[in-house]
Amino acid sequence: MKNLVRPFLAGILCLSSANLQAQLLYQDNFDAGTSGSSWTARLSGADAVASFAFDYSTLGIPSAPRSSDGSTIGLGFLVNQSGGVFQGVSATPDGQGFSGDFRVSFDMWLNYVGPVGPGGSGTTQLGSFGWGVNGENAEWAGGSSGVMFATTLDGGSSSDYRLYKNNASDPTASTYAAGGQNNSLAYYNVFGGESAPAGQITLFPEQTGVTDAGEVAFRWYGVTIDKIGNDLTWAIDGMLIASSSLDNVAASGNNIFFGMFDSNASSSSAANDFLNTAIFDNVVVTVPEPSTYALLVLGGLALVAFRRRA
Repeated sequence: MKNLVRPFLAGILCLSSANLQAQLLYQDNFDAGTSGSSWTARLSGADAVASFAFDYSTLGIPSAPRSSDGSTIGLGFLVNQSGGVFQGVSATPDGQGFSGDFRVSFDMWLNYVGPVGPGGSGTTQLGSFGWGVNGENAEWAGGSSGVMFATTLDGGSSSDYRLYKNNASDPTASTYAAGGQNNSLAYYNVFGGESAPAGQITLFPEQTGVTDAGEVAFRWYGVTIDKIGNDLTWAIDGMLIASSSLDNVAASGNNIFFGMFDSNASSSSAANDFLNTAIFDNVVVTVPEPSTYALLVLGGLALVAFRRRA
């Protein structure tokens, strides 16, 4: 049953990704450069940064796929640049809250100090995002509420794909469509083989090589979070990654968040440690139209079946 349900769920997410006439609840493409006045960043330590008008072309990164007019302005994060401490940062849009059924979609770019593949110094950090917060605290592995999804920059952890519930990482195999969290699992092999963009290699010649199989870095990926009924589901480029029932979730609010954290205390020794970054762009929250909703409900039913048989 597992082998049938996982591809079926991935197909449902892919079919629903068109979301043709969805009702718009919220959006921010960060292009105005004023998002810092409508978002709030929370830091677990002084060595973390949230940049709401970050020009990622300064790292040689091309415009995100859904950006208009070739814009290269997004939301960028840095953590543990020199403090040598376990820490994180997150940002939430002010005054927002989302309940009922909805989809959060966004572009994500993860980057790290080369050589690409093995990675350089201090590259095992994580980009993160989720739902169920009030925006009053930093959401990271040292203190999260609601549900947080996260993935490593460099694929250098035993648990590269993570789901946190009530500030605890969930290692349950059935939580993950791959049956586990390590990027070496065959399910994740659709990711990887990416080079740093030419513009970045020109600026930083050490960025040679290609990403290992299962790494989600050095490319713009389309990420979605779907809340359908009592389930929260995470997909990358339409492929199911992880899901969580919201039973017993201690949500502090109903806002979304984006962020980055370091699960290791040591800081990078690289001169270009700012290349260890998570960048998000083109955040959109929608309510699916009935036809799309029907597909998502069908996917939710399959998800329940998957959990019961896992």
